[in-house]
Amino acid sequence: MAHILNLIVQDGLKEIDASVTRVRNIVRYVRSLPARTLKFKQCCTHVKVECTKTLCLDVPTRWNSTYLMLDTAQNFEKAFDKFHFFDDRFSAYLCSHLCEDGSSASSLESDDWVNVRNLIAFLARFHELTKKVSGSRYVTCNSHFEDVSKLYCHLKMCLISEDEHLRKMAERMQEKFKKYWGEPEKMIKIIFIASILDPRNKFEYVSLAFEEHFGEEKGKKINVEVYAYMNSLFEEYLKTYSTGSCPQSPSSSTSSNNTSNASSRRVITASLIRTKLYLKKQKKVNGSRGAKSELDKYISEEQEPFSEEFYILKLARDVLAIPISSVASECAFRTGGRILDSFRSSLTPKCVQALLREQEVVTLSKEASQLNVQLQEAKAKWSEVQDVVLVAAERMTVSIERVNNLEAALNSKVEEVAATEEKCAKMEDRYKKIMEHNKVHITTIRDLYLSLSTMRSEKDGLLTEVLSA
Repeated sequence: MAHILNLIVQDGLKEIDASVTRVRNIVRYVRSLPARTLKFKQCCTHVKVECTKTLCLDVPTRWNSTYLMLDTAQNFEKAFDKFHFFDDRFSAYLCSHLCEDGSSASSLESDDWVNVRNLIAFLARFHELTKKVSGSRYVTCNSHFEDVSKLYCHLKMCLISEDEHLRKMAERMQEKFKKYWGEPEKMIKIIFIASILDPRNKFEYVSLAFEEHFGEEKGKKINVEVYAYMNSLFEEYLKTYSTGSCPQSPSSSTSSNNTSNASSRRVITASLIRTKLYLKKQKKVNGSRGAKSELDKYISEEQEPFSEEFYILKLARDVLAIPISSVASECAFRTGGRILDSFRSSLTPKCVQALLREQEVVTLSKEASQLNVQLQEAKAKWSEVQDVVLVAAERMTVSIERVNNLEAALNSKVEEVAATEEKCAKMEDRYKKIMEHNKVHITTIRDLYLSLSTMRSEKDGLLTEVLSA
């Protein structure tokens, strides 16, 4: 997709505006000599330009370099207007220098910057889309069809723009767009399936987008073809991965229902955002009750039958893993950083080789600086670890002292317990002796009591005898 975008934009930039040529000439003049670059920095400081970017010159074969050049140059508009006060040759250069098309390079006016900013806003969509599809750390194929639809709407809006140059660019770019993406029969249907597998789109969104871009009659035909292709692909997965009885594939009645539902909706002529808004309205009309959270939607879905295999997940895994652009793999072998533009082609081979070696040295120095930073970070982490270890050692020392104190206290308590036990043993012995002594006294007392009782009985007998006598 990135290569097709490149071809589309390159074809549109053939209708390049004279304002872009003027910006390129003044950027080339500033970057031609280090002394001019230094004067330009002084001018930026004088007019208080806050942008910290550096002016860059574009490469004719790379439209994104033209976008970056214009996007950076627009921040220095005040500096370019006052630069002739810092460089006496700047005004003479604008009057005498000839551009690539043979016209003289004149000074920039306010209308030129307006045209440049309009072009920047136009190319920004393509630049962001190119970066998006060139990623390698996230899924890209699920949004390919949606991105193509957004691009189609963007070009459609530019065709009715008041800017004549922008309108001509959009016309040329739309012709190239129709060559690659204007006929859905020639497009790979797997990109439609990837969009359908996105739960934010599904088949309803894709069918509406077909009818919006290609008309109702042609959109219905494509809907049927895409659904049939996806159904056949799903059946192939059932044959490949199923071990027992295969679950039923989607019936043809579903296809007819989707087609009839899609045909009942009106054709949308606005942007893609309107398509999604219209789809949301349709869902509300069809019986959705208020906004539901993701959890409510998941709970309200039908329960899946017991199975250890989910074939639709296998299909989604294989389809969504397809990268939509080959830029990521080609970057490993590209030599774009070593290509010199025509402005530097006057260098001798020795100078070019020296510059390349210097570039390698700079690269190695950057890597060395990064390694140095990592080393410093490792040292800082090591010092933190040492501090933590010292604190832990101090805490361990305090803990050992506490343990020793506790052991000493425990030993003293043990000694106290032993002394108490010894006292208890002595008291038990004394108690036993006292009890034995008490037993002897009790026996003596008992004998005395018996003797006393005998004497009392004898006394009573004597008294009785005396009384009777």
